[in-house]
Amino acid sequence: MATDGAAFRRVLAQWPSGVVIVTTGAGGRRHGMTASAFSSVSLDPPMVLVCLARGTRTHDLVAEHGTYAVSILGKDQAALGRRFAGPDADRFSGAGWQAGQTGSPVLTDSVGWLDCRVAHAYPGGDHTIFVGEVLGTATPRRVAPVLFHSRAWSQLADPLPDRITVADTGLLAVLRVRGFSGPRLAGIARLLRAAGTRVRLFDLYGDAPPPEDLAPATASALITRPEQVADVAAAGAGVVEFRAKEHGPAPEAAPRAGMVEFRAEEHCPILEAAQRAGLVTVANLPDAFAAGREHRVVAQVARLAALGCDEIALEEGGSAATPLQVRRVIQEAAAVAGGAALRVGLRERHGIGLVNALVAMKSGVWRFDTTLGGVDGALPAEDVLFLAGELEVASPVDRAALIAGAAELERSWGSVLPGRTYRFTH
Repeated sequence: MATDGAAFRRVLAQWPSGVVIVTTGAGGRRHGMTASAFSSVSLDPPMVLVCLARGTRTHDLVAEHGTYAVSILGKDQAALGRRFAGPDADRFSGAGWQAGQTGSPVLTDSVGWLDCRVAHAYPGGDHTIFVGEVLGTATPRRVAPVLFHSRAWSQLADPLPDRITVADTGLLAVLRVRGFSGPRLAGIARLLRAAGTRVRLFDLYGDAPPPEDLAPATASALITRPEQVADVAAAGAGVVEFRAKEHGPAPEAAPRAGMVEFRAEEHCPILEAAQRAGLVTVANLPDAFAAGREHRVVAQVARLAALGCDEIALEEGGSAATPLQVRRVIQEAAAVAGGAALRVGLRERHGIGLVNALVAMKSGVWRFDTTLGGVDGALPAEDVLFLAGELEVASPVDRAALIAGAAELERSWGSVLPGRTYRFTH
């Protein structure tokens, strides 16, 4: 049955799509328009297509120059998309643009962009299908895309991870300060590890490891010098942690004790020694969510990832994290982390800790550094797992076993623990 243009549009409006800005030209002759008729075509060679209406200025410039760029918009860039879809003559103002390899402008803070040379142009009714060979790409940041559906701008809900896991990075250090030692420490460590939690069993500032056989995947050590890597491996721990000192001017008056300094153009001796020993490497970035430090933290993540660090832990530290700051830092860090896995170590302040944990999950994080019972101010492991359970997010960690451990710890502690949920088994 034949259909008219209006009916055709109504049907196609039910198909949700992402939104891109197609740009071309250079200097005073650059131009661009919002489009949703965009698709990948080939992986080898990499090719994409855009469908542009004949008679538009963008169409004519793409045909003339034989090049175009596609910038994919994030959910916070709907206003920019509307501007490029409307009559605004100064479409490029108020946003960051740079010339790609072809000279076509690309949006510097887009979700991703592709710079293309036209390889084929096919007639498609009142449009032309421009198939472009991709010459350059980038993914400047990680954020949910903006969507267009039923002639309305919308966005996807941030997905939750399929699973989460937790590591205990604070309990044994606190217990040592309170005089726990020997069999008592070893028993608590065994309980945590039996629950499936990775445990920072010892640091090598001077403490000796518990005298027991260790499962490498569930045992970590915090060290300060490369020569300590051999001690970690000999003790049976499979994970080496170190604190990375901020590169360049730092807001603190003096560097913190135990931080490892390195430069991207040089090397990180601890990292290299651990990699040679075949150990998992974790770099901890203190005060990662402090206001005004996002650029430094993201730059540090990029350097550590380039050096081959396995995991990078963003620690809340002394400056209270807000949900918005947690989201911004994680999304920016994820864009440069490459193959390195991000973890977060959050603290419980004014009831915001679990909110920050939820934000971290919805930003793609599924590894959390915690402390049983929250006895050092860190977010308690059992609270994070309680939240995951309420969200129907799985975990290999046995929360019931951790709750039993928290109850035992409370008896030794002599008072109620800071954790909010360890008295609840469901």
